Amino acid sequence: MKHWLRSIDSSVLAMAGMRMLSALIELSAALLMLVFNDVRKALAINAVLAAVGPTVLIVTMAIGLLSLADELSFSRLAFIALGVVLILFGIYK
Repeated sequence: MKHWLRSIDSSVLAMAGMRMLSALIELSAALLMLVFNDVRKALAINAVLAAVGPTVLIVTMAIGLLSLADELSFSRLAFIALGVVLILFGIYK
């Protein structure tokens, strides 16, 4: 098992860890909604989750882009950044 973990790229491990943390937050929020059993509290919890999703997306993309920065040209990095901006624009508009 230890050999398998050592063979995983540290950037991939960090990105997967962020996604696992996000999943844990989402699951915890769902359980809290069930425990509170109140629509107003469920909406408040859901509002907090609206900030978690894009934050995890940005952090995960940043980790990946930083690990690829030396392999990609500046124009390709600019296109990727533009894509992330458009995704966030689509989410919030």
